[in-house]
Amino acid sequence: MARYIGPKCRLCRREGEKLYLKGARCESEKCAVTKKRQSPGMHGNSRSRNRISPYGLQFREKQKAKRIYGLLEKQFGSYVNVAMKSKGVTGQQLMQKLETRFDNMVYRSGFAVSRGQARQLIRIGRFMVNNKVYNSPSMELRAGDIIKPVEFDKLQLREGFLLPDWLSANIKDKFVKFERLPKIDDLSENINLQLIVEFYTR
Repeated sequence: MARYIGPKCRLCRREGEKLYLKGARCESEKCAVTKKRQSPGMHGNSRSRNRISPYGLQFREKQKAKRIYGLLEKQFGSYVNVAMKSKGVTGQQLMQKLETRFDNMVYRSGFAVSRGQARQLIRIGRFMVNNKVYNSPSMELRAGDIIKPVEFDKLQLREGFLLPDWLSANIKDKFVKFERLPKIDDLSENINLQLIVEFYTR
């Protein structure tokens, strides 16, 4: 599966906010968004976000969501197409497709400091779903599934995070259970799903 391998801090600077792509570094003084407020490139200072067009707002929101979840254009577009064909609110359907990815669930569970690290750990077989090892980060999980590390002691747990309401943790047996599908109100990232839907339906 293709993936972005360029500098992650550049993506945060382009969106003008922290996307938390590098774990603890994003919370430190070394964060590029904190140190360099302008957009990347030689004309970064001259770009005004106040004069952005409606299309530009939709495009930037799509780019931000795509980068937060670590997806490329084709894969993100396929999630949007599936959401549009599904019953219910398109924005919520899209959010549920993104949130129930295996790599995102590992990140939400606190077993990885970033979604990028979660993908790497899944690829090398460090996590089980319902007591079976899977190595596909894009696998869609369902309510009732149990996520458990193969070797808990070797993980670098994410500090200071809150477990979402739609997940529950079993501290004794060291696993996290997927209790229910998330709702739009459960989304912790600052993403305007309506703008993304408008971008693909224009």
